Amino acid sequence: MSECARVIISCCRIALHSCYQVLCCKDPPASCLEYDILCIGLTNAGKSTLLCQLLDENTNKVTPTSGFNIRAVQFEKAILNVKELGGGEGIRKYWSRYYQGSQGVIFVLDSASNEEDLEEARLELHCALQHPQLCTLPFLIFANHQDKLDARSIPEVRKFLELEPLALGKQWVLQGCSFEDQPSIHNGVTQFLELLEEEQQHSAVLHKTTMSVTAQSRK
Repeated sequence: MSECARVIISCCRIALHSCYQVLCCKDPPASCLEYDILCIGLTNAGKSTLLCQLLDENTNKVTPTSGFNIRAVQFEKAILNVKELGGGEGIRKYWSRYYQGSQGVIFVLDSASNEEDLEEARLELHCALQHPQLCTLPFLIFANHQDKLDARSIPEVRKFLELEPLALGKQWVLQGCSFEDQPSIHNGVTQFLELLEEEQQHSAVLHKTTMSVTAQSRK
């Protein structure tokens, strides 16, 4: 199947998902916040399996996402509407088409991958961190496969990704994890939810201030 056909099919899936939510799904509880989250990373980094872990689903038959996948992950006080984008080389050039409306980013990388793949992941992460539609959003970076013998440690991953100079002033969490260590996955998401809440509160204050200034200027 051509990349163009995959994109068209994925767009249809996104539209159908939106219609289903409107027509068939009840609104979330008033106290439950919803966030639209983008999930990206190279193929085989473990994006789909991590989502299955968060949803308590069977991971035995998980296959790499070739196009797009949308999942709603519910927590006690929030729902993450996660749009997972396939990580194949052919589909990554279309990623930016689906950035609009995102409120946070989950980037998954394979910490046990070879130097070439890790460098490619680093470049994709840098592009995302600097993209105009994502650069101000909270980031959760999962350094996956920490249980493998050749996995790089979190300090090594942090240094390799050059996060300090690039993400200076940004909100981000770097969390090591593995499929067998669910607490590490949930710990990363918990920190991410805190960043999302802080960002939402900041946006609300900024909006209120802007409205007040606008109202004063009209007098």
